Amino acid sequence: MQSRFNRFAVSVLLMAAAAVTLIALPGAPVQSARGVQVTIQGSTTLLPFVQAAAEEFTSKNPSISVSVRGGGSGNGLAALIDSTVQIAMASRFIKPEEVQKAAARGVYPVPIRVALDGIGAIVHPKNPVSRLTLSQLRSIYTGEVTNWKQLGGPDLKVVPVSRDTSSGTYEVWSERVMGGARVVGSALMQASNAAVADIVARTPGAIGYVGLGYVSSSVKAVQVGASAKAFIEPSLTTVQSGQYPIARELFVFTNGWPEGDVASFINFLLSSEGQRIARGEGFVPMW
Repeated sequence: MQSRFNRFAVSVLLMAAAAVTLIALPGAPVQSARGVQVTIQGSTTLLPFVQAAAEEFTSKNPSISVSVRGGGSGNGLAALIDSTVQIAMASRFIKPEEVQKAAARGVYPVPIRVALDGIGAIVHPKNPVSRLTLSQLRSIYTGEVTNWKQLGGPDLKVVPVSRDTSSGTYEVWSERVMGGARVVGSALMQASNAAVADIVARTPGAIGYVGLGYVSSSVKAVQVGASAKAFIEPSLTTVQSGQYPIARELFVFTNGWPEGDVASFINFLLSSEGQRIARGEGFVPMW
């Protein structure tokens, strides 16, 4: 309940901030496209989609350069607040404290939802365990479960692999799976989804969590259940239908309403062509 209230409060602040921006800049000019660079930083979950979209966008608009880099949702939002980038990618919603920091600097982050995603729990392909409840996942990541035989698997040490704390994926996992409990100190903290998937693919006892776009044949995604009665496979279909329990919205944030070339790029992300790219990268499109 507190999380929902915080999100509502932040949304109100953002709408008010956006209104202030429109009042303060009623005649803000649209910047010329020639020689312009659009700068983007943030979520490594969104990175493949936005990079692929940037390549297609710049091929159609050669006078516009688009720079895209990862670093995590928290770092992307921090860069937007510091006015060092024009667009922040985030696999979570902005936090109240981030809004307060932004407002203190005269920055008014506006959220734009660009896709939906699920977070898949992944294990080594040879691990016979194929189903886990949210409670079992929590027990693994708190360190209560240390051997796969405790979950009906082989006599093999569990190696939990986690995203680092600046990651939006970590934030969503912490909220939906951990219930606020801390990840065990022995977990291998990684800076990207790709790094998590790579370790799990090479380590028989490992378990990790990644965005759906990073689930491949080199790892195995387990079915997840809110209880032991119903297990759901992570997929575009189950995320879109709302069945899969670890799903989330993916955002880009701008300082005030986007204008000029920034608006053009975001419109491309939301276009039928942009959403086709999102689906191709393993995300659930908006339409």
